[in-house]
Amino acid sequence: MTRSDQDTWDLASSVGATATMVAAARAIASAEPDAIINDPFAAPLVRAVGLDFFIRLVDGDLPKSKAPAEALEGERDLRLETDSMAVRTRFFDDFFLNAARDGVTQSVILAAGLDARAYRLAWPPGAVVYEVDQPKVVEFKSAAMANLGAEETADRRTVAIDLREDWPAALRRSGFDPSQPTSWSAEGLLMYLPPEAQDRLFDNITDLSAPGSKLATEYHGDSGRTMTQRAQQFNERWANLGCDIDLSGLFFDGERSNVVEYLGERGWEVTTRPRREFFADYGRVFPDDEESQLRNIIAVTAALR
Repeated sequence: MTRSDQDTWDLASSVGATATMVAAARAIASAEPDAIINDPFAAPLVRAVGLDFFIRLVDGDLPKSKAPAEALEGERDLRLETDSMAVRTRFFDDFFLNAARDGVTQSVILAAGLDARAYRLAWPPGAVVYEVDQPKVVEFKSAAMANLGAEETADRRTVAIDLREDWPAALRRSGFDPSQPTSWSAEGLLMYLPPEAQDRLFDNITDLSAPGSKLATEYHGDSGRTMTQRAQQFNERWANLGCDIDLSGLFFDGERSNVVEYLGERGWEVTTRPRREFFADYGRVFPDDEESQLRNIIAVTAALR
């Protein structure tokens, strides 16, 4: 899958396929006896998308390697991917719920994909959740959730637009109030944007945010790897599990602004923690693997002064 500046996708292609992959990992994590997240919609949505590998993944129907070493490696990779997505999901779940507890009841989920927070989180009365994503993604998920009979737990408002277009104007047309504090999430998003689009995303968020707004995102710390190299490692890990979808060309290379410095220069008070530290918080064990790109993922929370 090769990216271009104006490419589009649904949930079975390009970047959209990674949203289905994440939903599959959430489905597996939600079914565990000691689950740290609860997403009852993840598995039904994966089945609705219809990609064979991810359906078999959530059904526990992947072929087993006959070689013990390969089987062990596959189990380890799947465990790491599932735990990592569960930890990431819990981090953003907690972010939104804590922001709502603090009185921020207007939320925006950027690149929402198959995220079901507007249906599964315990939002306070009056909460409004905006979901921004590609038109095909928004249309599919809305129809699928309706077919499942899912009930929203907040006032869910969809904004069907590419984040490389004028999404702030579309957000306002959907009722967004820039005079009210907002909680924003850019989850698993930045590496799919060109470097200049990453800057523009944070500029737009800042312009739309009233004092007291909050932001959660993640970025890759300096590991010496280019985005292309990270994408290749990402693709290899899933290929080892039997994934027949090429995910190697989805990230954009190029020198990027430091997320912490960029936000700080625009009036945000920024806090960071490596994702691996959240594993311990949520009762998971991070593997001792110096080569894993997951070691370099930094979780970011920020508040606008």
